[in-house]
Amino acid sequence: MAIDKNIIQSLLNDIESDRAERTISVNNTDKFGQAICAFANDLPNHGKPGYLIIGADDKTGKVIGLNITDELLKNLSAIRTDGNVQPQPSMIVQKVELADGDVAVVEVQPSPFPPIRYKGQIWVRIGPRKGVANEQDEKILIEKRNSQALTYDALPCLRATLDDIDMQLFLNGYLPKAFPADVLKDDKRDIKHQMQSLGFFDTRFDCPTNAGIIMFGNNVERFLPGAYIQYVKFRGKGKGGEVEREYKFSGNLMKVLYQLDTFVDTTITNRRPVPVSVLREETIVDYPHWATRELLMNSICHRTYDSNGPIQFYQYDDRIEILNHGGLYGKANADNFPNVNDYRNTIIAEALRVLGFVNRFSRGVQRVENDLLENGNGQPEFDLSLGTAFKVIERKAHMDETEKETEKETEKETEKETENPSSKFSLSEPQRKVFHLLCMNSDITYAELMRQTNLSRSYLSRIISALKEHGYVVRKGSDRAGNWEIRKSLTD
Repeated sequence: MAIDKNIIQSLLNDIESDRAERTISVNNTDKFGQAICAFANDLPNHGKPGYLIIGADDKTGKVIGLNITDELLKNLSAIRTDGNVQPQPSMIVQKVELADGDVAVVEVQPSPFPPIRYKGQIWVRIGPRKGVANEQDEKILIEKRNSQALTYDALPCLRATLDDIDMQLFLNGYLPKAFPADVLKDDKRDIKHQMQSLGFFDTRFDCPTNAGIIMFGNNVERFLPGAYIQYVKFRGKGKGGEVEREYKFSGNLMKVLYQLDTFVDTTITNRRPVPVSVLREETIVDYPHWATRELLMNSICHRTYDSNGPIQFYQYDDRIEILNHGGLYGKANADNFPNVNDYRNTIIAEALRVLGFVNRFSRGVQRVENDLLENGNGQPEFDLSLGTAFKVIERKAHMDETEKETEKETEKETEKETENPSSKFSLSEPQRKVFHLLCMNSDITYAELMRQTNLSRSYLSRIISALKEHGYVVRKGSDRAGNWEIRKSLTD
């Protein structure tokens, strides 16, 4: 939806408005983030959007005629997802053409769940200026959130008291990661109001919220019986196989998240060497650590905690299946997943971000797909047909029989070249195809090469190694940010 240029012109004319901030700066990210945060908090309770206008003088409202580039608009849009403004506000970014010149405009909708923070601080509009919220401002915003909070994790856990919280985990493990040290130093509030400001305590009922119990509870299952992860390893390819190993990850998430991270890295990943050439090996894994962990974090973040059923983390000979109770939520549905996301547990989602277990929102599934493809696992399979549950399948990295036979032939060719290094090297058909793709796109990634050639990661690595060894290509820069430099042609 286009931003109404008449509204923008009116706000430029009214230089005392608390719904607009004007600036001629194009790279002051902190200033932009603070303004977006203040508009989202809507302390005056206008119920109308606020506008950050870039390219107009703050004192006069006069448009100065900036060149509004696509890069500027992309940088402004990235403020929403860079993790510094939390929870994420609803906003749109556009170039608006006015009679006196162009401006870049960020339209920010008032959040139904304030307070919104930028780098741990709450910013609000105070007349025509912005500032950090005081205690009374924050109380008003918290009351506004409580009056509209609908998510289960934000509801009060009425049977619980402050004694049911592991206070040391909150004070020493979570708070220092949620707020800068100088903010904590100046915070004189008691523990209940500190927890309330983060959604972990409800002062109206003098009890922790469900999120408080889930994150820091001494005995989580006493209040939420299904709040644990059940891991089972079956022998074979079905649940009828013998159980080789099982484990129950139970307790508060401040402890369980780190246990899961270590477990995936040491037990599930299964690093092993494979030959790349006669003289070289490459370490590959059955299941990439980051991708598997991300799928588990998604199940923790999006499950329904009022269910008595745990998250099922089942491992078979050929795959991993992760199932959580609670299907797609809110705006997400089978037609738009995974491009559209919504949060069933907004407070827990924010807590996972604070602790570093999720990064930028709305990118997790895409990165999981890339990591699995690069490792040879293939695409993750999402089962959206279960209604009240959500299941994802992660296949074990493997090669099909055709690839295995081709690799055997490649090994034989490599052995011959090693025995007779003076013999002329000629590219096989798979090598020619890969080389052609590298020539066409010097920035092409392993994931894209795998998509276009339908080859496994390990086989593709062998082909790339052969091209490097015979001087056809050189890799410049890192695996993620570098590019391919072509040194030979097919006729050389």
